[in-house]
Amino acid sequence: MGEKALLVLEDGLVFRGEFFGEDSEVFGEVVFSTGMTGYQEALTDPSYRGQILTMTYPLAGNYGITSEDFESKEIQVRGLLVSSSCELPSNHRSKKTLGEFLKEYKIPGVSGIDTRALTRKLREHGTMRGKICKEGVDTEKVAEELRKTPYPDSEDLLPEVSRKKDEIYKVDGNFNVTLVDCGAKQNMVRCLLKRGVSVRVVPPTTSAEEILKGADGVIVSSGPGDPEMVPYLIDTVKNLFGEVPLFGICLGHQIIGLAAGAKTYKLKFGHRGVNHGVKDLESGKIYITTQNHGYSLDAKSIEGSGFEVSHINLNDSSVEGMRHKELPIFSVQYHPEGCPGPQDNEYLFDKFVELMNAKKK
Repeated sequence: MGEKALLVLEDGLVFRGEFFGEDSEVFGEVVFSTGMTGYQEALTDPSYRGQILTMTYPLAGNYGITSEDFESKEIQVRGLLVSSSCELPSNHRSKKTLGEFLKEYKIPGVSGIDTRALTRKLREHGTMRGKICKEGVDTEKVAEELRKTPYPDSEDLLPEVSRKKDEIYKVDGNFNVTLVDCGAKQNMVRCLLKRGVSVRVVPPTTSAEEILKGADGVIVSSGPGDPEMVPYLIDTVKNLFGEVPLFGICLGHQIIGLAAGAKTYKLKFGHRGVNHGVKDLESGKIYITTQNHGYSLDAKSIEGSGFEVSHINLNDSSVEGMRHKELPIFSVQYHPEGCPGPQDNEYLFDKFVELMNAKKK
């Protein structure tokens, strides 16, 4: 373990631990994830951009880091907080330890944090601004500075996580899909390729006309931050309605809702983890889902938009999905590519392919 480390929250509360990643100081929005596994996927998920991630499960790093489980090309979180970090992983696929992985990308990790107490604090207060510091700082002064610092999601985060130019993934198949990259996880591409769908991934600043070129369908991906901070993408998505089948995932779901005239609001502490129960209102089935978002669509504001709620969260009844009553458009707040189950929710990609097939007939 490294030197002593502190997590200072905006209200002055301090948690103590030890550095096991990069020994550096960093500011971010402190959030928690309830997943027992999947720390590598979480660390590389672009939706965590700007955030300091707390893992509620007490042990992290026990199966190391692999070369196959990246969701993007780098670590996206600003910092990692765990109760205990394993430095002797046991996994034949492991290439390095969690601590080595964090150091490679110069990301601070802190072990020894009372993550149970921290999670209870965040559940009661809501997500908070925080700073990972070295021991010896004036914590009262740090807390005062935090209260004056805007949340990371008060600005557009998409330029930090999205592709700067098109990427093409070709397979033998019948359909071509444009994936609008707001911070897309790589498994979205994998789920489409294995269904015989070729994928063109484009930046979120791409025009509607360019998105539709050669596309049998369009997916608007997940990503970080407040959906209202990207008005340019909301306007673009409005122009996609009715052109080809349209599928929104997480941030993409919120963007489609805003394009339809609905409203969003910030959740108190968000939904982050791999064990969130969701009910499909049409089939009555319950699905265990992977989620990572801090905002949600307001159910009442969807009324009169042409859409209807299709899925709800079983913990707080928030909107988890919607579909258009006439057009081939649907969206979900969770991650069907996120592997809870591990493939229970991939039926949504099958549904998307069915819509493209129906459109071609």
